[in-house]
Amino acid sequence: MGRFDLRTRTGQISTIIQGQQANFTDTDAQAFFDRVTAAGGTLSDTEKNAVNILTLALKSAGIWTLMKAIYPMVGASAAACAQNLKSSSFTGTFTSGWTYSSNGVTPNGTSAYMNTGLNPVAQSLTSGDSHLSYYARTSATTSDPAEIANFSDSSNAFVLQSKTGVTNRYFYSVGFAASRVVSTAPTGLLNGSAIANTRRDLYVNGVSVANNITTDTATLGNYSLFIGGANLSGTTSGSFTNSQCAFASIGNGLTSSQASDLYSNVQAFQTSLSRNV
Repeated sequence: MGRFDLRTRTGQISTIIQGQQANFTDTDAQAFFDRVTAAGGTLSDTEKNAVNILTLALKSAGIWTLMKAIYPMVGASAAACAQNLKSSSFTGTFTSGWTYSSNGVTPNGTSAYMNTGLNPVAQSLTSGDSHLSYYARTSATTSDPAEIANFSDSSNAFVLQSKTGVTNRYFYSVGFAASRVVSTAPTGLLNGSAIANTRRDLYVNGVSVANNITTDTATLGNYSLFIGGANLSGTTSGSFTNSQCAFASIGNGLTSSQASDLYSNVQAFQTSLSRNV
C-alpha cells in the first residue's frame, strides 16, 4: 500500500524509478540511443542513464503520451541533439551557427535555428490543446528572440518567446494581442500551455506566473516549428535567440499539475547531468 501511495508524487516516483533503473532500460529510451548511434552521434553512460530515468519518469507522471517531440539535447553534437526522444519522427535539422557542449546547444542569435519538421496543425495541436517548453540555461541578449516559434502572418503565431534581450517571456497561443501571456521569468524551464480555448498559462519552473483567459479558437500556424528562432510563414526565418537550450518539448496541453511534474522530472534530469540552473 505504501508503494502505491508513493506513486502519486512525482519526486517520489523518480526515486522509485532511479532504484529500478539499473535493472532495465526503457524500450523508447533504447530506441533513442539507437537513433543517436545510427546518426553518427555518441552518448556517455551518464547521459544514457539520465535519459532513461527521464523517460520512465515522464511515463509514470502521465506526460509521455502528451508529447509529440522531446529533445533532451545530449551528446554534444548535431547528430545526437537533433534526435527526438519520443519517436523516430521529427528529427531536427540544424543550420550552421550552433555550439554543442555537455550543457546543451547554443544558437548564435543571428542565423541559427533547428527545424523540427513538426507542423502543429498536422499533429492536431490547437489553440486549446498545445504546449511548448524550453529549458533556458542562459537568458537571451538578442533584440527579438524566439525560443520555439512559427509565425504564419502578422497576427497569428505559435511561439514561446523572450523579448528585447531581457527576461520577459511570452507564450503566444495564437493571436499576438488577444492570446498573449506575458511575465518576467528567470532562466530554467519555460512552458507555455493551453488546455482550453479560454485559458493559456505561462509556467516558469513548474509554476504558473501568468495566464490569459481570452477565448481563442483560431488555427495554429500551418508551418514547421523552429527551435532557436522563428519560421516566418514557411519561407524565411527570424527572431533568433542566443539562449542556451538544454531541453525542449512540443505537444498537447499540460494541466497545472502536469506542468509541475514536467519541471520536477526535467530538473532532476538536468541535475543528474550537472547542468541545472
